[in-house]
Amino acid sequence: MTERREWRFRGHDGGGRAAYSWSGSGQPRYVALICHGYGEHMGRYPHVAAHLVAHGAVGYGVDHVGHGRSDGERVLIGDFEDVVDDFHTLDLAARAGHPGLPVVLIGHSMGGMIAARYAQRFGDTLAALVLSGPVIGSWDPVTSLLAYDEIPETPIDVATLSRDDAVGRAYAADPLVWHGPFKRPTVEAFVRCLDAIAAGPDLGSLPTLWAHGGEDELVPVEPSRAGVGRIRGEALTVAIHPGARHEIFNETNAPEILTEVTTFVDEALHRAR
Repeated sequence: MTERREWRFRGHDGGGRAAYSWSGSGQPRYVALICHGYGEHMGRYPHVAAHLVAHGAVGYGVDHVGHGRSDGERVLIGDFEDVVDDFHTLDLAARAGHPGLPVVLIGHSMGGMIAARYAQRFGDTLAALVLSGPVIGSWDPVTSLLAYDEIPETPIDVATLSRDDAVGRAYAADPLVWHGPFKRPTVEAFVRCLDAIAAGPDLGSLPTLWAHGGEDELVPVEPSRAGVGRIRGEALTVAIHPGARHEIFNETNAPEILTEVTTFVDEALHRAR
């Protein structure tokens, strides 16, 4: 059984951040930090956390500024370096609670972009990195919005999330998910963060798994492939899942994909001994 705990900490802007942890009955072997994507929140990841806890992890996550139950204007991000700083506060709290345990970082979509930047800044403190459908390299569906004087409504087609229709229905009905338009400062911050990642450094010897849905229409494979290629280090594993859409952890074969993640983590922890 997985036990969930919620608390708050002060973010970079002085506002509160909703943070979460998931633990089991035994002693954990490692810490798993989970970094969520744009417009969503950590309440969409309990099954991921439960899988990791069953594998021996203690899980931690935070709703980014302007997301979920955290403070801030909805989906307004002025600088992703500040989001990385908030995530570092979460990381330090996890380490304080579990001193000496190796730390694995798992980021999805925008969370994959944040995780990649986090690894560039703090990679020497991580045991492994997992990038799921990461926004990296370029993201034309969003950056093209900068050409408009007023950013239009661009609702997500929920059918692009997963082959499981229930995932899209739950997303559309979730009051903590943002269903409105992008905000210009956030789009500009995306561009700056992507440029910062592309400028390096690479990931060195950090074991990295890049996993992506082969039919991902929201964050297409090829731009991400180019972005991962720019920063790849010496220990990159690639897993492109044929037929899978954007949210691979919510796909029809999610148990198989999550097992792929934990197998990768086992190998990374073994090498780190």
